[in-house]
Amino acid sequence: MNEEINAINQSLPTTPAGSDDVDDVGGKAEAVQLWIRSVLRKTIHYKAQHQHLLNEAATTLQHALPSDIVIKNVLPFLELPSYTFEGED
Repeated sequence: MNEEINAINQSLPTTPAGSDDVDDVGGKAEAVQLWIRSVLRKTIHYKAQHQHLLNEAATTLQHALPSDIVIKNVLPFLELPSYTFEGED
C-alpha cells in the first residue's frame, strides 16, 4: 500500500498540467483522480480482507470462550470504524 501511496509522487512531476482550454481538466488532475480511485479500491479490498479475518478470529474465540465474553469484551476492539468509502458496496 505504501508503494501505491508514493506512486503519485513519481508520476506527477512528469505529467503535463493541461492547457488554458476550459474543456481540458489537465493531466495532473486526471492522474490524481485515477490515483485516488486506485487507493480507495485497494483500501476497500483490504478492509474486506480485514473483516474476513476478524470473522475467522471471532469464530475461533467463540469456540474457546463463552459467547457473552466474546461479544461484550473482544469484538468491539476488533471491528473497524463504521464509515464507508465512496464506491463501496
